[in-house]
Amino acid sequence: MLQVKGKWALVTGAARGIGYLTAKFMAGQGCNLILHSRSLAHTEKILEEVKALGVSAYAVEADLNDLGAVERMLGQIDALNVPVDIVLNNAGLQVAYRTAYFETPPEDYLISFNVNTIAPAMICYHFMPMMIKRGSGRILNTTSGIRLEPEQAGYSASKAALDKITIDLGKTVEGTDVMINLTDPGWCRTDLGGPQAPNAPESAIPGIVVGVFMEDRKSGRILGAQDFVGLSLEEAVEKAEREFDSPYGQA
Repeated sequence: MLQVKGKWALVTGAARGIGYLTAKFMAGQGCNLILHSRSLAHTEKILEEVKALGVSAYAVEADLNDLGAVERMLGQIDALNVPVDIVLNNAGLQVAYRTAYFETPPEDYLISFNVNTIAPAMICYHFMPMMIKRGSGRILNTTSGIRLEPEQAGYSASKAALDKITIDLGKTVEGTDVMINLTDPGWCRTDLGGPQAPNAPESAIPGIVVGVFMEDRKSGRILGAQDFVGLSLEEAVEKAEREFDSPYGQA
């Protein structure tokens, strides 16, 4: 199992929900953190909490719907002069639930793709070459299990596009210690998931981060966090490496 103590991880959407829990868990493993949110004010609480756990941490801000702001954020991270060993692209946006789905406005797609597809792709394109040069790295892009719901077309389409990008990038590093996979927290009671969701946010731990700790050199998988509920991190890693295979050997 990969040891992350002293490594650096970028966590997007770290101010609340699954991103907040992810940041706390990674800090508990001794991982240093770069915490993203739309505003530095939003990450003040989590920044203090992870530092109290004995790790180093910085906060950065960017509205992921503003691609220029994403570029500026990446420059700010570079200026920190720390190696980003792990990327957890957790941040996501569900624009609306359209019961009149035949009236879905184009803006739903434009905003959804900026936040859920293009911004995480930009982050991957920025850090993945550095990981390849160093010979190691982990990227987890957060996907969604939503299917057959035209009411959420912008969101689900943008996540499907992120799946495609992740799987295609994974083929380029298959068999190396740079691993890029997808992670799905399941339907959780977060601001995005809503109060009717069946799963507590805490149920996503440790499954939401299991791909960080795997060492089987396989990419392109969807790792569903709800498949690891009740397991220790060590048990989750063993199960993931045993049961989740990369897609590249399939026809």
